[in-house]
Amino acid sequence: MTKTTTNGNSHVCFDADLIRRYDSRGPRYTSYPTALQFNEALREEDYRRNALASNASGAPLSLYVHIPFCHSLCYYCGCNKIVTRNAERVAKYMDNLYREIDMQSELFDKSRKVEQLHFGGGTPTYLDEGQLRELMQKLSGAFTFDDSDERQYSIEVDPRTVDADGIRLLTDLGFNRLSLGIQDFNPEVQQAVNRIQSIEQTQALVNAAREAGFKSISFDLIYGLPLQTVDSFDKTLDIVIEMRPDRFAVYNYAHLPQRFKGQRMINSDDIPLPETKLEILEKTIERLTGAGYIYIGMDHFALPEDELVQAREGGTLQRNFQGYSTHRYCDLVSLGVSSISSIGNVYAQNSVTTMEYEALLEDGHLPIKKGLTVDDDDLLRAQAIQALMCYDQLKFGDFDAQAGISFRDYFAEEIAQLTPLAEDELVEIGDSAITITPKGRLLLLNIAMKFDRYLRDSQHDKRDSPAIRA
Repeated sequence: MTKTTTNGNSHVCFDADLIRRYDSRGPRYTSYPTALQFNEALREEDYRRNALASNASGAPLSLYVHIPFCHSLCYYCGCNKIVTRNAERVAKYMDNLYREIDMQSELFDKSRKVEQLHFGGGTPTYLDEGQLRELMQKLSGAFTFDDSDERQYSIEVDPRTVDADGIRLLTDLGFNRLSLGIQDFNPEVQQAVNRIQSIEQTQALVNAAREAGFKSISFDLIYGLPLQTVDSFDKTLDIVIEMRPDRFAVYNYAHLPQRFKGQRMINSDDIPLPETKLEILEKTIERLTGAGYIYIGMDHFALPEDELVQAREGGTLQRNFQGYSTHRYCDLVSLGVSSISSIGNVYAQNSVTTMEYEALLEDGHLPIKKGLTVDDDDLLRAQAIQALMCYDQLKFGDFDAQAGISFRDYFAEEIAQLTPLAEDELVEIGDSAITITPKGRLLLLNIAMKFDRYLRDSQHDKRDSPAIRA
């Protein structure tokens, strides 16, 4: 069955047969090269040298802070998290986080303003008022915060951990964007994944956030959770559309109990069949675009006036470790366990275990465990993948002029690999550009993967691709 949805500049053609045929594993391209290629050859001194050199650009900064703590376990979650109520455990982590803030801030000129700030988790609002205030004071003292109305300071919120007073506190601390974890409002589904929150509780927070002046409110939803049906998720869509957030992130649940221990609490027999998940996805796209949301790509939808739509139209949209984001010209400094920085041509990831993260900092070292220095070929492929993922079009002239190459010659093999996709009307290969069609928008990963040399080399070596299902 084929169905086309059009809304403004958002054109999506849902072809179930094509989606089934191209269903495969692949990286989500929140970076290129992806984290799967990171290795321990990158050392702390490499990162320091690159960070110091980046000051010559004068580029503003984007800060990400990882707060891994949660009060209870959501069974579906695949994030790096610590479920605890041990105050001493939290205090130790925060002490080491402050050490990292001090060490990182010494590498960057104070003239470089922090235009973006994002607290992720875990559950950032696990921290109490005193801890949140102390953390923001530490950050604003170490880096130069942008106090203008143009700043984008966001925080992920578990609605079960915050009330109206908490929302006002976040505003007082400088946050002006909010991401609420919803997932699903169906009581049976909530029970099955151990995340129970009421509609009334969530609506109260949305109202409080609007009254407090938050510029953007985002909802996270997940389809494919246990006991979900097309009808049950459609009722959740009724509720969230009525609440009218500025944007949605709608994620596909990947059941990997061998990798994530918490998922072993989920009864595999309760997980919707693939065809049911496909119907839920189709209904979700239909409902959200029908309600006026623009389909940005992959898993993101936004209202026409939202910054993601404006960035897409203005050429500043990017796909990074937080998904789709704006301000692609910023260097990303990430703090906390497992977080990934992107400075110039270097990716650097902190240790993924809190024990090692804390031990390195206590020994006076940045907790960098692995990463990668990208080469010229990586940069070209990253530019190609970003263009496809963010703008649905790759213009050959951008490469010919900026990199001094002939795109058609350099990527001749990739263009040849795209030919079958063109025959299936997923892309159009023209004289001056590759354009993703409405049919291809739901198969972005399959298209972008053709430019991934690491996947190609892996396939040539007859190894399974180590990618994660989209």
